[in-house]
Amino acid sequence: AGAPEHPFTCRECGKSFRWSSRLAHHLRSHTGERPYKCPECPKAFKGSSALLYHLRGHTGERPYTCSTCGKSFKRSSLLQTHLRVHT
Repeated sequence: AGAPEHPFTCRECGKSFRWSSRLAHHLRSHTGERPYKCPECPKAFKGSSALLYHLRGHTGERPYTCSTCGKSFKRSSLLQTHLRVHT
């Protein structure tokens, strides 16, 4: 038999993960740690991607654009939701 599919397990709640980095991120839900600090305001985040999305609010960056109507979004998931208005 091979290695378990999700070998990294949280000792706090038992949830398991495929990658150690995902476990490290998850552990912050128990500790409340928010190591990713916004340089523009007092907010802080558990993960780097959350900080990236937040920073786009400060910069106005909206890299995901609808090819049908030209509306743009700061997250790809928001564009995917928007695309439903065109179907």
